[in-house]
Amino acid sequence: MEYPHEPVLVQEAVEDLITRPDGVYVDGTCGSGGHSELIGKRLSDAGRLICLDRDPDAVIRCRERILFLKGRGVVRKANFADMDRVFEDMGVSEVTGVMLDLGVSTYQLDQSERGFSFRRDEPLDMRMDPESGVTAAHLVNTLPAKELARIFREFGEERKARALGMAIERARSGSPFTSSLQVAEVIRSVVHRSRRPGAKDPATRAFQALRIAVNRELDHLRVFLDKAPNVIERGGRLVILSYHSLEDRMVKQAFRVWEKGCTCPPDFPVCTCGGVPLFRLLRRGGLKPSQEEIARNPRARSATLRTAERM
Repeated sequence: MEYPHEPVLVQEAVEDLITRPDGVYVDGTCGSGGHSELIGKRLSDAGRLICLDRDPDAVIRCRERILFLKGRGVVRKANFADMDRVFEDMGVSEVTGVMLDLGVSTYQLDQSERGFSFRRDEPLDMRMDPESGVTAAHLVNTLPAKELARIFREFGEERKARALGMAIERARSGSPFTSSLQVAEVIRSVVHRSRRPGAKDPATRAFQALRIAVNRELDHLRVFLDKAPNVIERGGRLVILSYHSLEDRMVKQAFRVWEKGCTCPPDFPVCTCGGVPLFRLLRRGGLKPSQEEIARNPRARSATLRTAERM
């Protein structure tokens, strides 16, 4: 089996994650298994690896890639937001480390044929789990222009969100959208390409926004961050790779709250809330890929790696 996806910051992420080789580790977004394989190779015979992904294709690919772990590696079809339920089913109370890579895999973009890419004509689906939820076609064909504009503005930080919502509403009046290229063409008629060297395709932000809305990505991340302190053992680590400012902002804010502990107003003379620090940050700023890695893998350019250790 071929694995086209090149994981981002793989050495750095795994180095941060593993504190002891006999621990129990989780790859909550295993994808094609690039991070999972390296984690597995760093474990001793007593170590265990739990791999999760809601994409059934990813489950198959990752399972093939960690066969060398035999009974010490398990792959489950599950959303990382439901990690605690998976642990309960497996009889696991706490784990030594959790890693999340919040990006879209190369396989999903280039081979899944679910409409993640705006460069090919594919069914307008965009579901990471094709067995549940609504499709991108449903959103663009049914939501009013105002709601579409909100999605483009909030999830894609698109400056022409209002005009884009209205353009999509007008375009679908003749016949509904069925393919990714149909939507991309409308977007490009409203959002024009920048003349700057290396500028992104005008459809990039809008497609990102639709994908986030379809898969409720920020909702699931928020749920996971609420649960994370309860599933990671003391001394264990949480490693998160994010790819756009909305995700990274949520992760950074959660890490800051966990590190501070106390939630009393700054003008209180003494702490009355009883809050204690839950995590310590391994580095103050997020780690970015090197220029060499970006040259080799351009999709790494927007990645930010953040790591926190459970107190």
